[in-house]
Amino acid sequence: MRSLFTVISFTIKDMVKRKSFIISNLIILLIIVIGFNIPNWISGVTTEATKITILDNEDIFEGRLESLHDQFLELGYDVQVDKTSTRDQIQEKVKSGEMSSAIILTETDSGIFFEYLIDSMGLGTTAPTEVINAIQLTYQNMQLEKLGIPEDKLPTLNMESNISVTSLSSDETSSNILVMMLLSIVLFYAIYFYAYQVSSAITVEKTSRIIETLVTSTSPRIIVLGKTIGIGIVGIAQTIILILVAVICAQVFLPQETVQVIFEMMKISPQMIAIIAIYYLLGYSLYAMLYALTGSTVSKPEEVQSANGPVAILAVIGFYLSYFTMMNPTSSLNELAAIIPISSPFCMPFRVMMGLSNINEILLSIAILIVTIIIVAHISIKIYSSAILNYGEKINLKKMFKMYKSKE
Repeated sequence: MRSLFTVISFTIKDMVKRKSFIISNLIILLIIVIGFNIPNWISGVTTEATKITILDNEDIFEGRLESLHDQFLELGYDVQVDKTSTRDQIQEKVKSGEMSSAIILTETDSGIFFEYLIDSMGLGTTAPTEVINAIQLTYQNMQLEKLGIPEDKLPTLNMESNISVTSLSSDETSSNILVMMLLSIVLFYAIYFYAYQVSSAITVEKTSRIIETLVTSTSPRIIVLGKTIGIGIVGIAQTIILILVAVICAQVFLPQETVQVIFEMMKISPQMIAIIAIYYLLGYSLYAMLYALTGSTVSKPEEVQSANGPVAILAVIGFYLSYFTMMNPTSSLNELAAIIPISSPFCMPFRVMMGLSNINEILLSIAILIVTIIIVAHISIKIYSSAILNYGEKINLKKMFKMYKSKE
């Protein structure tokens, strides 16, 4: 046990002293701080309202458009009403740049005809529908008043459909699929990134001959377990620190109303936190053991990426299998993704949050994960023990099989 703690301590110190680790953390922290300040910077930038001139030289609206000025400002438009110019004059002002755009109103037997004038048509150029809709509504109310309908009845004639969505589920998190999908992405990257470090660490130590010193003082099994646990501890600590920094930045830089909405969306029960933690640890352990296996088969750091290719493909398949089945969480494929070891760490927490999994399914998923981890760990340690001092060519599948069958 003392040897295990020694390897864990050595791995943690080696990880946190690396320049790449320090720089990457500083960059991530800087991105978090900048990200939470973006809304403040956007709100601090004063955007000029779009200027639009409305030509109503026939006084169709009898002076009512002027009363809509403040309403248009709230929509981001500075609207001016012109009752004296002609169409040709307005057209010339738009062409010369004196006016950015204009709306010419013409009354016909079927209602109001809108002609929107701009100097040139660009990509995505559209008429200001908010302004046009407000003008159209004003015109409709005028016609209804002329028919003798009281002003207090007009809102009911222009009534919009109001829809309220009520969730009958007792689990508040089940109504927010977006949050759960984002959580699955975070779980995948956390598990994949830290598990990948195991392969890199083993290969670097083989190259620097540090492993020879470790082998003389402890067993290969202790080395693999110690490095896996050590990197996992660093990963958990780093994740907690980043989350705490994000929470502090949200409290400091964002409006309290926004923070309250975010926290309500992210509300997760203690039981759910426990489920996420269990699957994070098991998922990390599985992929860490797989990467320990690939790391022991190479002798040069530049070969790590190619050796890790099959495991990376396996991880991506597992993630997408769980992620895309979330679009139809009640499907049989989603149930399968919650059981298969390569995808269950990303899928089962989602199903639990949706209330789609019972305790038997959760226990079965965890049991399969644990058994898979034990099998992979046994294979990884066996091959690692045989390949630990190999400084020759990269070990292929045939050699790996011989190493595993070897009794030494």
